[in-house]
Amino acid sequence: MNLPFSDHDHPETAFALAAVRAAARLTTRVRAEMPHAKITKTDLSPVTVADFAVQAYIARALAEAFPGDALVGEERAAALEADDGAAMRALVAEFVREEAPDATEARVCAWIERGAGAAEGRFWVLDPVDGTKGYLRGGQYAIAFALIEDGVVQLGVLGCPGLDAQCRPAENGPGALLVARRGGGAWCGPLADGPGEFVQLHASDCADARRARLLRSFEASHTNEGQIEAIAARLGLAAPPVLMDSQAKYAVLAAGGGELMLRLLSPKQPDYKERIWDQAAGSIVVEAAGGRVTDLCGHPFDFSAGRLLERNTGVFASNGPLHDAGLEAIAALGTGTSDPALRGGDVPVLPS
Repeated sequence: MNLPFSDHDHPETAFALAAVRAAARLTTRVRAEMPHAKITKTDLSPVTVADFAVQAYIARALAEAFPGDALVGEERAAALEADDGAAMRALVAEFVREEAPDATEARVCAWIERGAGAAEGRFWVLDPVDGTKGYLRGGQYAIAFALIEDGVVQLGVLGCPGLDAQCRPAENGPGALLVARRGGGAWCGPLADGPGEFVQLHASDCADARRARLLRSFEASHTNEGQIEAIAARLGLAAPPVLMDSQAKYAVLAAGGGELMLRLLSPKQPDYKERIWDQAAGSIVVEAAGGRVTDLCGHPFDFSAGRLLERNTGVFASNGPLHDAGLEAIAALGTGTSDPALRGGDVPVLPS
């Protein structure tokens, strides 16, 4: 039986939910009104406009709600402030004004620059539009917003317009709003404003790898497809993979729609380190639903090292029961790290 979500009165939670809902409205409008732009994150593409507009709006809202809190965001305002950025600057400001009537071009740039805050102590982290290609394809993307204190994610909110109320992919669905506060479980409710029940999420209890569903990215450049196939074969996975973009995969995993998710190192970027905004919100949602999220060596994410997960390599998320088997398969194939000394050993545990 699902318990009613009773965390709306928590000030940070209420703020984050409202901010992500408004951000989702912005991304939906931008995509609807700029449908013919090129699929690229440059110039006047919809994803660039949406990224800037969402970061500007949420930075403004954060300054009002928690003026002492820093924001670590993906975007910077330099491209808008440049001489050749006038058209984009005007367009971004126009969209932001739909949610914040006091937006001017100068204010929008200043709000975006708040995302250059220090990733230390207490701060918020934002990925305005996670899943560039999914957003432009009409597929999955997410607005990912999280609160981090002393290197530990305390609150995460995901806005997923391409999911339905059960966190299943739905092109014309109502959207899903996921929230998790450390120690408070993971919950999903309607993305649109208005009344709607939040229900608690629980990761799948599947312990048989042969029945496990692997969540994979559409974008081959984001991972190492050959190694993923080898890991899947070693685990004996028989179910077809679930192809999705963005941190919406975390949402589906938390809701029991899959059991495993891997992000290996691309051969083109062997030294790549994850950005904290790509993992913070989604990781706490999965953990709060009973799943596990670590790097490829089994270490929890360390969000105390700045804007990058410098002390971690890759991503492995699971429903929980299959995590150890997955880590064994990763280690056996040598995909976790080139340094055997970093494998195994004591694994620190985050506070519950």
